[in-house]
Amino acid sequence: MPAQQLKTLSLAVTSAILLSACSTMEPQPYSEQEARERIVADQLTMYAEQEPVTAPISFYEAAARALKYNLDYRLKLMESALASDLHDVSSHEMLPRVVASAGYAGRNNDSGGTSIGIEDGQQSLRPSTSQERYRDIAGLNMSWSVLDFGVAYYRSQQKADQILMAEERRRRVAQNVLQDVRNAYWRALGAQRLLPQVDRLLQRTESALNSAREAETQGLLPRQEILAYQRSLLDSVSLLTARRQDLEFAQAELKALMSLPPRSKLILVDNGSEPELPTLAADITRLENLSLENRPEIMEEWYRKRVNITDLEIAKTQLWPNVSVELGYNYDSNKYLYNNDWSDTGINVSMNLMRLFQLPSLDSASESQAATDDLRRVALSMAILTQVRVGTLRYQLAKQDMSYADESLRVDQQLLDYAKAASSTSIGSELEVIRAEGRYLLSRYQREAAYSRAQAAWGRLYNSIGLDVLPAEIAQHDIKTLAHEIERTLNAQQGQGMLVSRVPLQGVVNAPAEP
Repeated sequence: MPAQQLKTLSLAVTSAILLSACSTMEPQPYSEQEARERIVADQLTMYAEQEPVTAPISFYEAAARALKYNLDYRLKLMESALASDLHDVSSHEMLPRVVASAGYAGRNNDSGGTSIGIEDGQQSLRPSTSQERYRDIAGLNMSWSVLDFGVAYYRSQQKADQILMAEERRRRVAQNVLQDVRNAYWRALGAQRLLPQVDRLLQRTESALNSAREAETQGLLPRQEILAYQRSLLDSVSLLTARRQDLEFAQAELKALMSLPPRSKLILVDNGSEPELPTLAADITRLENLSLENRPEIMEEWYRKRVNITDLEIAKTQLWPNVSVELGYNYDSNKYLYNNDWSDTGINVSMNLMRLFQLPSLDSASESQAATDDLRRVALSMAILTQVRVGTLRYQLAKQDMSYADESLRVDQQLLDYAKAASSTSIGSELEVIRAEGRYLLSRYQREAAYSRAQAAWGRLYNSIGLDVLPAEIAQHDIKTLAHEIERTLNAQQGQGMLVSRVPLQGVVNAPAEP
């Protein structure tokens, strides 16, 4: 058997084996060991390359850690980078296609033919061939299509708009992360302050409850009085336990936002006081205009309109006549050829005339699409204006709640001092002290909760305006630098009067007028 035929037979046998192997492949689920390895790898990825926590965490450092390590924000960063890469890919589609090819061709018999006369049908040539059975071929061909160029041009424009949309989504996630951190941080700080006191009071309450049970057993007090005493203690335990769970959840939420391991110890900066709540500017119209200028959702919808219009422009482009130009170099080792290598050129013009009937429908669809996108953006703008107005009112009410909570805390502090001063060794006086301490801690909790709600309301209002959390450029991306830039950005926005008035207003700002 000739070597060429043996080579062909070997290739055929190998192909048959591969095809039979593919036809017998079955689904292979992951094993338990692979699942465990995947879990370990994912957990390492969650907390990989994090700067260690070496000191109490401030609000701005918590925001910096959340923005740097929060998985949702990191996902949006990767989506933005992916959109940029896809734009680079689509821009290359406008270039001519240059295809290099090389191969080997063969057959088991000779290719050839004869000729017959047209008039008499008689054979005029004996059978002959001008092609070898086995030969090498190669080519280098370039082609360029006007239609493909037009479609690729519009696709590139779409990818550029999608980069901008991805950037707006990243901005929105960053703003939401800052809002969530502002909400959770002050609740977690209140938990850090109150949890030790709540635990000590729970221990005292449990001890007093045990003493009451012993007094009931020994008959030291009337049964109705001692049961009422136990009922009061149990109510205090139930209330304190519920508040303790709220405090625990706040710390767990803040850890999750910063992507800290669940078992890590969380210590927040506590200077004994909180930052003063900002005084809101009275000009609601300015806040509304800022929101319409800065909200990422509106900008994303605006870019989406261009993407949708570009889709219809692509459909119109495909109605154009297609002009294609080809230029190539070819080689064939066939020994019967007079020229084994040659260059060829060509130009071709084609057009699908039936597609011209689509033009009126495309024009109508373009107008409908633009009107729909505009209406969607206007509806979103109306919802955002409502958010600004509701956020303004919510923040004003939260500040009022803060003043009531401060007054309640002052009264319960005086009641606790009075109960301690009037206490004696009797069970009733001890109960009154525990009750006063419980009310005082509840007021402390309500005051901390009122402050955290006010901060959360301020964060929602800030988020409804759509101001950026970070500057456009940052020299470094370590936690210290990010925290400093976040603090500088927020202070600069407030210092420029974007959200707060330069001169503090007296009293509570009037609620905005109804639209």
